[in-house]
Amino acid sequence: MAPGGIFRFCLIVTILAQPAQSCFPRSIRSQVPVKIDPGYVITQVPLDHCGDVGLSLSSSDPHFTVNTDGTIVVAVVSMVTKIRSFQVWVKAGRGQPRRVDVQLIPDTEQLHQYTLHAQSAPWNQAHKRFKRRWSPLPFNIIENALPPFPKEVELIGSDSSVNYTVRYTIEGPGVTQPPMNVFSVVHETGMVIVHRAVDRELYPKLVFQARVTDKLTGKETDRPLDITVLVLDLNDNPPTFLGPLEFQVVEQSRPDTEVGVVTATDRDEAGTPHTQIKFSLLTENQLFNIHPQSGKITTKSGTLDREVQATIPVTVEIRDMNGAKSGLFNTAIATITLVDVNDNPPTFTETILKADVEEDKADLLVLRIPVEDRDEVNTQNWKAKFVITHGNENNDFRMDTDPTTNEGLLYVVKPLDYEKGRLVALIVSAQNEVPLVNSLTSWNTIPVELSVSDVDEGPEFSPLIKVIRVKENTPIGTILGSYMALDPETRSNTGIRYLKVSDPGSWLSVGEETGELKVTNLIDLESDLVTNAMYNITVNAVDPSSKSGMGMITLLIEDTNDNIPVPDDRVLVLCEEEGKRGSVTVMAHDPDLLPYSSPYDFQLSGESPKKWRLRDAQNISVVLEQAVDMPRGNYEVEMRIADLQDKGDVQVVNVKVCRCLGGQCVAATSSVGMGAWGTLALLLALAMLLLLCLLFVVVCNSRGEKMYIDDSSGGMLLHSNTEAPGEEVKSANLLMIPPVGGLDVIDQSAKETGLLDQNRNVSAGGQYRGRANYSDSLYQKQANHSLFNTWDTNKLYLDEKLDYFGGEMEVCHTLDSPHAYHYEGEGSAAGSIDISVIRELEDASLACYIPRYGR
Repeated sequence: MAPGGIFRFCLIVTILAQPAQSCFPRSIRSQVPVKIDPGYVITQVPLDHCGDVGLSLSSSDPHFTVNTDGTIVVAVVSMVTKIRSFQVWVKAGRGQPRRVDVQLIPDTEQLHQYTLHAQSAPWNQAHKRFKRRWSPLPFNIIENALPPFPKEVELIGSDSSVNYTVRYTIEGPGVTQPPMNVFSVVHETGMVIVHRAVDRELYPKLVFQARVTDKLTGKETDRPLDITVLVLDLNDNPPTFLGPLEFQVVEQSRPDTEVGVVTATDRDEAGTPHTQIKFSLLTENQLFNIHPQSGKITTKSGTLDREVQATIPVTVEIRDMNGAKSGLFNTAIATITLVDVNDNPPTFTETILKADVEEDKADLLVLRIPVEDRDEVNTQNWKAKFVITHGNENNDFRMDTDPTTNEGLLYVVKPLDYEKGRLVALIVSAQNEVPLVNSLTSWNTIPVELSVSDVDEGPEFSPLIKVIRVKENTPIGTILGSYMALDPETRSNTGIRYLKVSDPGSWLSVGEETGELKVTNLIDLESDLVTNAMYNITVNAVDPSSKSGMGMITLLIEDTNDNIPVPDDRVLVLCEEEGKRGSVTVMAHDPDLLPYSSPYDFQLSGESPKKWRLRDAQNISVVLEQAVDMPRGNYEVEMRIADLQDKGDVQVVNVKVCRCLGGQCVAATSSVGMGAWGTLALLLALAMLLLLCLLFVVVCNSRGEKMYIDDSSGGMLLHSNTEAPGEEVKSANLLMIPPVGGLDVIDQSAKETGLLDQNRNVSAGGQYRGRANYSDSLYQKQANHSLFNTWDTNKLYLDEKLDYFGGEMEVCHTLDSPHAYHYEGEGSAAGSIDISVIRELEDASLACYIPRYGR
């Protein structure tokens, strides 16, 4: 190869091997203010000739950051009082990073003013000295910084280093806490070193603690201080979409109609170009727009047609750095669904429709009319509604819609007549349940021709309903006319017979051959068979071929004054009122119609005006009130009630005057006199009261009787004339023989109840003592027991008695059994029972009831 060719080949290889080195300058100089604030754009690294090779840029000075488009921006407040230098590293793909030297030159005029101001500031006076903190202000690092590592970040120093040989240490987040081992410090100088990259989205700020100690003693020579490290944002996160990307818009919408809003977010630092998102549509169409900052999608034209395309996909791009080429981006497909509107009317598949129909047929489906509709199926925009716009003046036809096929259904509602017309022409319009949105579009119509076929028909009445006016009470035998039918084909009535089908009151007769109508019964307007003064009779006409036709006769009955007004109630109740005379309302009715009914005229007649008077007469009522004070009782009031034609008669109304409770009489007797029966009832009540008093006296005397038993010959037993136990047996004062307890207990209880006084000294001589005077020693044996008449004591008593029954004292059975004593009468040879016998019986009975406790 020639020497010139070798040189050119080496030159090309060198250029290709270093593409990034040749597309930007090696150094940049820029003049800046002395004080530059965050966000200030210093300059830009020119990258226009580098192509789209995926460049990444970073700054060696954390006070400055570099955007992907090469713009160098101030990150924190910085002072430039002399030439300040740092490097920008540019990396193309996987190649080695290249360096661009950046020099910042302070503005000369501003620097001069700043120097003068600093010299005159009070803190520069020689005679004043202030102790400063040994730590710097918060310093910064760039997230995800490019290698090489480690890198020096900031120098921390303490004033105590003047007097001591110090050693610096740090601890906390970024050092000994997560993220671990990011920072370290040079113990001798206090230089903070960063060892690896940090993600700002995870750790936007790190605060660790710095300490300074004496190298020899290990004691702290200054206070510990918190060091704050701010992690500066790098555009390393592309924006992401939020929420579903599915939207709806009505078809045929006007331009600039909102479809929906695309929302997005970016994890980078808010308020920086890294999070300034720009929205754009990548789909090339003339249908939609998107706002670059808000993400709102709107319609671009009014030509959206759901019937052409129901769903439209649109590709949306979101890019940070406000849409710059160097910004990070994401794309997604948004689905826009068009909502249907009624912009398409139903259309007929035919141009004309024909069908045949027989006469005399009703409720018959004649024709199915198919239609097509491009709108969404089974919506109101699609469902058809059919209207007969011409030819249905008599409502002979009806149109329905098949809900499944959307076809129109044409029905014959009334029977057609071949003799009146052999061809029926209709115009049918197909519509929707909702109006059309396009005013320039109208509903479609189609002509329908129906051919009526002839059939042999029965006789027809003309008219179908014959109305005859007739007065009520028209004389029987009166001829009201005739009602005849004709054969529809021959227009003749020859051979037609007439039969009544319905005549509830048998008011008319119909001539079988002539159709003559004659009154056969009383025609009464007030009859229950009449409704709204009309009475209907149904007639059937039969021709020789047994075909029949139905007709109706309606009697329109005119009223006559054949009724008089009468009271609604013949018996009325007039309630007495305190301090004034009572009144009651009388109401009347007349079944006749106007002008033979109300208003009614009420007049008192006979003797009634002497006690009664009328007031407040209304249309059908009048108030009847007392003219004089009257006692309670029943009164007959004679009153003439006449209608508007003064036709009426005297009516008798029974009025009951009484004291009322809730509108009802509570006493039916008069307040003045009782009559013979009342007097008799009063005497009978007095007699019964006297009889009760006598009976009460007898009962009281019987209850106070005593039984005297004496040992003399004068003592006797008296028969009580009663089958039931005496009052003494029932009395609560009856003393029961106790199973336990001493004599003193018995005496005390008897004294309290009063029974002892009655039984101990019965006679004046005190000869009869009673059971309480016996067996005192036996009672004393039980003195240590509780009082009698308790459940436990009675149980013991009963157990003891059962024991006696089963053993040694069988004689007690006889003592407990009832004995018959008869009255012997005076002068008996046997004499009376000796008192000693009675005492022996008492002693034996008492012994049976004394328990064996303590024996």
